[in-house]
Amino acid sequence: MGFKDIFKKSFIQGFTRYDATPENIIVVFMIASVFALYIFFAYRLLTRRTFYSKSFNIALPALVLITAGVILTIQSSVVISLGMVGALSIVRFRTAIKDPMDLVFLFWAISTGIICGAGLAQISCVLSFVLTVALFVLDRLPVARAPKILMVSGSGYELEKAVMALVNKYCKNNFAVKSRALSNGKLNMVVEIRSKDDSALLQEIAALENVASSTILAHDGEVTY
Repeated sequence: MGFKDIFKKSFIQGFTRYDATPENIIVVFMIASVFALYIFFAYRLLTRRTFYSKSFNIALPALVLITAGVILTIQSSVVISLGMVGALSIVRFRTAIKDPMDLVFLFWAISTGIICGAGLAQISCVLSFVLTVALFVLDRLPVARAPKILMVSGSGYELEKAVMALVNKYCKNNFAVKSRALSNGKLNMVVEIRSKDDSALLQEIAALENVASSTILAHDGEVTY
């Protein structure tokens, strides 16, 4: 027996030390199921309702269990692990991610499956606790206030000056005109505002002469500074 044979034998034995008994497999999947349910409810509570996807939320627990099964299989045999790597390398994922937070939960589910499959549930427990606290605190941290959208439609070329005077009164230069359209004496304006009293501003604009309609919309999109 030469050096190459000894190296090959020790290399293969290093990947076949895992005792894949039915009891160990059941325990791993039970632990992974607990963390999978935790991620399911965490995604439901921490994700904004506007971007919530039920199908994606259901896929997260399944991803934890599938990843744990893959890691268990890889640990059982180096030959199977190489074949599985080759099989998974041809898979292409083209699902569009609507919210960046979905990427966080996606990698959280994958890493939890890997950690549980490797038999290191303590790390997954600490990871889940720290990540949940971090997401909860950062989501409620008042970094910036999202602007609102003011839409005004009416008639008369002088209406814009009166509207902008009121906007400047309540917003103190914290506004930006996004669009204005004049057609046959009719005016349509869209202004991004940050006002302290939206109700008072809307009432004064609606009381202006020749104003047909005025609306203030709130959104959960990007926050500008």
